[in-house]
Amino acid sequence: MMADADQSAMPRPRLRVGIEAIREAAALLEGVVAVTPVERSSALAAVVGAPVFLKCENLQRSGSFKLRGAYVRMARLSEEDKARGVVAASAGNHAQGVALGARLLGIRAVVYMPTDAALPKIAATREYGAEVRLVGTTVDDVLAAAHEESLRSGAVLIHPFDHEDIVAGQGTIALEILEQVPDVRTVVVPVGGGGLAAGIVAAMAEIAPHVKVVGVQSARAGGYPGSLAAGVPTRATTASTMADGIAVSTPGKVPFEIIRDGGAQIRTVTEEDLSRALLFIAERAKLVVEPAGVAGVAALMAYPGEYEGPVVAVLSGGNIDPLVLLRVVRHGLASAGRYLQLRVRLVDRPGALADLLQDLASSGGNIMHVDHVRTGVDLAIDEVEVTMQVETKGPEHCAALLDHLRAEGYNLSE
Repeated sequence: MMADADQSAMPRPRLRVGIEAIREAAALLEGVVAVTPVERSSALAAVVGAPVFLKCENLQRSGSFKLRGAYVRMARLSEEDKARGVVAASAGNHAQGVALGARLLGIRAVVYMPTDAALPKIAATREYGAEVRLVGTTVDDVLAAAHEESLRSGAVLIHPFDHEDIVAGQGTIALEILEQVPDVRTVVVPVGGGGLAAGIVAAMAEIAPHVKVVGVQSARAGGYPGSLAAGVPTRATTASTMADGIAVSTPGKVPFEIIRDGGAQIRTVTEEDLSRALLFIAERAKLVVEPAGVAGVAALMAYPGEYEGPVVAVLSGGNIDPLVLLRVVRHGLASAGRYLQLRVRLVDRPGALADLLQDLASSGGNIMHVDHVRTGVDLAIDEVEVTMQVETKGPEHCAALLDHLRAEGYNLSE
C-alpha cells in the first residue's frame, strides 16, 4: 500500500526546517556521533533491479539514529533549561539517545518507558545515566507521563520526533548520504512519528530535489497513510507489531507538515515483509538490525522494480532483544518457506512415528521439534497427533516435502 504525496514535478514550498538548520546541527554533532558506513548490497540489488546501499545507523552510538536529534535538541537549550533537566518518553531508541546525549552534556535526564519495554533497552538507558520510570504499555502512555512530569518539575520535554531541532538533527543523515552516494536517486527510510524521514526530506528538498524519499510504516501501526489522505495528522488504530520502534499512532505535527509538503511517499509493509527483511539482512549483509530498522529493506523486497537507483535504505537501529530476535528469525524462516510446522495424524502403533521421521529425513527435512499427543477430543481411540517443526531449504523444498508425505498417505495439515 502506498500513500503518495509526490509533487516532484511541482515547485517545492519552503519547508519548516531548512538546510541551514541541518548544517548547524551537523556542526553540533561533529565528534559526538559517528559518520556511519554505507554498505553496497549486491543481494538486494538483484531483488530491486537497481544498485542498493545500506546506511548503517544500527552501528551508530546508542544503537540508532536517535542520538542525532536528541543531542541537537538538548545542546540548543539555554543554560537555565539545562539546569532544570530533561524528561523523555520512549520504547527504547529515543530513550537511549536522550540518556547518552544528556550524559555528554551534563544534564539530568528522566526517561519514561513502557513496562513491557525490552530489558536490554531499559538496562542500556540506565547505564547511560538516565533515571528510568516504567509506566503504561504504549508510546502514548509514556508520552503522557513525561508531559505530566515536565509540567510538575519544570524539566524540558525532549519529544522523540515533534520538534524542529529533532528533525534538523535527524536530517544530518541526508548530508552523509549525499557525500557517500553522490548519485543517489531514492532514499527509503522507516517512519514512526516521522522525525527521521522529515529531516531527510528537508535536506533533499533544498540541495538534492531530484532525490525521492520513501517512508515506510508497518501496516499494523501506521498513522501516515490516513493522515496524508486527510491532509492533517490523524490518529490511526494500531495493532501489535514486531516493529515497536515505529509503532506510533499519530504523526508529529512538525514532521507531518514537512513530509506532506516535501513530496515524500509512504508505503506500508506487513509483519511477514519485516521478518523476511530482517532475516535477509542478517544472512546476506551480516548485520543485526531491529524490525523497525529494516522497514525500508522490507519495502524494497515487497515492491521490487519500483525504485529508481541508486537506492539508499536507512537501517535506522539495531537495538533488539535477543529473545525477540530469536522469535523474529523463526517468523522470517517460516515466511521464507524454510521453517515448516506440521500436524500429522498417525495410527497408534509401534513404529508409526519412526516411519514418519524416516520419511521426513529421506526428503531432506531437518526436524527441530516433535510433540506427540495421544489424547484429544478430535482423536479416535487408535490415533495420535504429532506436531512437528521442520527446517527446510526453501519454498520449493517445502512443497516437495509436503507432496512426498501426502503421496505416502499421511493425514497432515500445516
